[in-house]
Amino acid sequence: MSVVAISPRPFPPGRRSDRAPVARSGSTSTLTITVDLQPGPVTPRLARLFDLLRELAEAEEGASGPTVAVTGAPPVPVARLVRAVAEPVAPDPEVVQIRVGSRTVFQGGQEVSLTRIEFDLLLFLSENPRRVFTRLQLLGNVWGYEHAVARTVDVHIRRLRSKIGVPLVTTVHGVGYRLSDAAQVTIDRGA
Repeated sequence: MSVVAISPRPFPPGRRSDRAPVARSGSTSTLTITVDLQPGPVTPRLARLFDLLRELAEAEEGASGPTVAVTGAPPVPVARLVRAVAEPVAPDPEVVQIRVGSRTVFQGGQEVSLTRIEFDLLLFLSENPRRVFTRLQLLGNVWGYEHAVARTVDVHIRRLRSKIGVPLVTTVHGVGYRLSDAAQVTIDRGA
């Protein structure tokens, strides 16, 4: 998010500019706030920003109340913008979010309880989309060894599918497994 405050006077008294000053009406000042909104729930800090904008709109500071101007569109009252943007957005139940730092998985905003191996298996497949892995390759890359029964992978894939509940892992018959093309998985390494 970037915040830019523009003074009603383009230059302090006694200073000159090579450029012509921008014409402003009266003694109004402008505050430009740019917020890049991502799909999903509103964060607490962003909700606080909307609360502050709502308070400003309710106070109706200025002659006609504060407005927001979007390039190429007429100004919109802040109150209407806040109501439209601050409405809580229900998380998409199809989206699976992997938070690597905390080793947690969320689906539709709800935490999904996974074992260590299930988490590692999901993360490995998500980091390598569209690539098919044999059972032995998965044992080596996820479990760290290849000296187990290859059907162990089948059991963990089945459990992972039942816990997530959306098309997540595709079976490539006669070869192995891969992340489904329809899987909507995001990996958050910071959280």
